[in-house]
Amino acid sequence: MTHSPNGSAAPPSGAPPMRPAVPPQPGPPAAAPPAVPAPAPPRRTAFAEGVDRLRAAAVTEPGRLRAIGAVLALLVIAFGAVTAWQTTGRAGAADDVLHRSQPLSSDAADIYRSLADANTMATSGYLAGLQETRATRERYESDVRTAAAKLVTAAANSAPNSPSAATITKLNELLPRYKGLVESARANNRQGFPVGGAYLRTANTTMQNQMLPAAEDLYQKENQRLRSDYADATPYPWAAIALGVLALAALLLAQHRDYRHTNRVLNHGLVAAAAATTVVLLWLVVGHSLARSGLDGSYDHGVRSLNVLHDARIASLKARSDENLTLVSRGAETKTLPDGTVMDAYDWAYDQEIGALGKKLAAADALADDSAGRGPVRVADQSMKVWRTRHALARQANDSGDYQKARDQVIGTTAKGESTGECFDSVDASLATALTHETGEFRRAAQDGRSAMAGLPAGSAALAALGAAGALLGVGRRLSEYR
Repeated sequence: MTHSPNGSAAPPSGAPPMRPAVPPQPGPPAAAPPAVPAPAPPRRTAFAEGVDRLRAAAVTEPGRLRAIGAVLALLVIAFGAVTAWQTTGRAGAADDVLHRSQPLSSDAADIYRSLADANTMATSGYLAGLQETRATRERYESDVRTAAAKLVTAAANSAPNSPSAATITKLNELLPRYKGLVESARANNRQGFPVGGAYLRTANTTMQNQMLPAAEDLYQKENQRLRSDYADATPYPWAAIALGVLALAALLLAQHRDYRHTNRVLNHGLVAAAAATTVVLLWLVVGHSLARSGLDGSYDHGVRSLNVLHDARIASLKARSDENLTLVSRGAETKTLPDGTVMDAYDWAYDQEIGALGKKLAAADALADDSAGRGPVRVADQSMKVWRTRHALARQANDSGDYQKARDQVIGTTAKGESTGECFDSVDASLATALTHETGEFRRAAQDGRSAMAGLPAGSAALAALGAAGALLGVGRRLSEYR
C-alpha cells in the first residue's frame, strides 16, 4: 500500500494547480501635468524707478546737495514770482486810484454840481425876467454842456449793462427834457404869462426828484469804486513776505550746513543768493510801506477833504436854488411841520441846506492840513454867515408883501449894494479854490505812493532769478568736490 508523504495533502481532484503569487509590478509612469510658468514681475514705471534712484541718491552726500540746491532755487524763484504778482496788482490798483477812479469820482461830483448849478441859474434867470444878465444865461448853458460832456466820459468808462451805465442812460434821457421845461418857463415868463412859474417848478421837481438823486447815485458808485481800488492797493503782501523770510532762512541754514561740513566760513554762491533775497525782501517791505503811507495820506488829506468840499458846494447850490424858488412859487408849495406850523416848502428846504452847508464847512476846516486849504474854507464860512443874515432880511420883506424888495435882495443890487447872490457867488468861488488845492494835495500824495512801488515787480523777478542762480552755483561748487 502506498502512502503519501507526511505533511502533504493531495490536491483536490479536478482542480488546477495554484501558481505562486507574483507581487504587482510598477506600470509605465503617468504623464506629468504641464508646468505653469511663474508670473512675470510687474513692469515698473519710469516715475517709480526715478523715485527709487532718488531715494538711493538721497542717502549720499551728493544726492543731499542736489536736493538742497533744488529746494533753495525753488524757494527763491517762488518768492520772486509771488512778489512780482502781488506788487503788480497793488501797483495797478494805485495807478487806478490816481488816473481812473478818483478822476471819475470827481467827474461824477462835477455832474451833480453842474446840474445843481444849472438849476440855480435857471431860477435866477427866471426871477430876473427881461433883466436876465448874459452871464447868468451863459453860466446856465455852460453847466448843461459840462454835465453832458461828463456824462459821455462816465459812459465810456462804465461797464455795459452795469448799474452805473443805467444811471447814465437815465440822466441822458432826462437832461433834454429838463432843458425843454426851462426854455418853456423862460419863454412864458418873458411874455408875462404866469404859467411860466408852473413850468419852472416842474423843471425843478424833475431836477430835485429824478436828476439829482440819479447823479448822487452815480457819485456814490464811483466813490465805491475808488474805495475798492484803495482796498486793493494798500494791504501788505503777506504771502510774498512770508516766502521771502522762508527763502532767506533756508539759505542761511544751507550756509551753516556747508560750514559744518567743510569749515569754510562762506559759500560765495549762497552768500550771493542770500544777498539778493534780502534786497528783494527789504525793497518789498520798505517800498510797500512807503506806498501805503502815501496812499493813506492821499485818502485822509485828499479824498476825504474833496468829498466834504463837494458836499458843501452841492449844499450851497441847493440852498441858492431853494431861495430863488421861494420867490418863484410865492407860497404855492407849503410844508406842515411836526408842531403844526405851515411854511413855504422851498423856504424850509433852504433852511435845511444852509444848515448842512455850515456843518460841511466846519468838517472841511477840520480836515484841511495847511493854511492854503483852510483859508478858502474860512472865507466861505464867513460868506455863508452873511448870506444867512441877508436871507433873513429878504424873507422878512417877502412875508410883509414887499416882493420887489425881497427879489432885489436875493438876485439884484440893493440900495446898499448887498444881495444874497453875492454871498452865494463868494461861497461857490471859495469852495472851488479849496477843491483845486485839495485835488493837488491828493495827486501829490497818490503819486508818491505810486512811485514807491515803481520797478518793484520787474526788479524782484530779476533779483530772484539771480538769487536762484547763485544758490545753484554755490551747491554746484560743493558737488564738484565729489567728482
